[in-house]
Amino acid sequence: MSTTQKAVRERYAKAASEMSAAPGACCGGGCGCETGDYSAQDLKLIGLSQSVSLGCGNPTLLAALNPGEQVLDLGSGGGMDVLLSARRVGPTGHAYGVDMTDEMLALAEANLARAGARNATFLKGTIEAVPLPDGAVDVVISNCVINLAEDKGAVIREAYRVLKPGGRLAVADMVELDALAPEVKQAADAWAGCIAGTIPFAEYRGLLVAAGFAEPDIEVHAVTEVPEGGRIGSAYIRARKPDQIR
Repeated sequence: MSTTQKAVRERYAKAASEMSAAPGACCGGGCGCETGDYSAQDLKLIGLSQSVSLGCGNPTLLAALNPGEQVLDLGSGGGMDVLLSARRVGPTGHAYGVDMTDEMLALAEANLARAGARNATFLKGTIEAVPLPDGAVDVVISNCVINLAEDKGAVIREAYRVLKPGGRLAVADMVELDALAPEVKQAADAWAGCIAGTIPFAEYRGLLVAAGFAEPDIEVHAVTEVPEGGRIGSAYIRARKPDQIR
């Protein structure tokens, strides 16, 4: 395991422990517990608070989910986006979450039991090798996780693989707007903190196109100045798998 991936695992294992010990507290372990994109009503319906999110947006709204759809959340963490997705797709749909961290999976299962959802499943695995078959889902979402992967191209190719023809990708992620200082890019803690692993949105779009996605769109909705130099942005990223695959 690389130094950066070890740092990611350690940070998210710690975040899961903190959330389990103090469910109402902001753990500070991810890209930002301060995001306010979830309605109080939605959170009440699944019995969770904003603190469960370690993300940088709300991909469940970005995806415009419909009843009966199959949804996959890459890097599902404590399970909030999976549980919200499960409610939106209803009893005829299903929401899957995949995460590599045992501590986060345990937290997600506890949150699943608390919410009482019967159409949600959490799977252990990596986002570079999703444990689902080809064409399994209608929508792939993710919340501030793809930037943590060392091989982002592999993640995007996996998202494409598990989508049905005509399926949608709708993720919240961090992107690099101005080049980061070399010492920041090399720091494992900055990688685990959703900073060092960011890539320019032009490169992000290129990876989407190379994987086969159509109509890629990247919208930056918040900008952060990095003290050591450079800027990163919270972005909403949308793309579609073509209806007919050549």
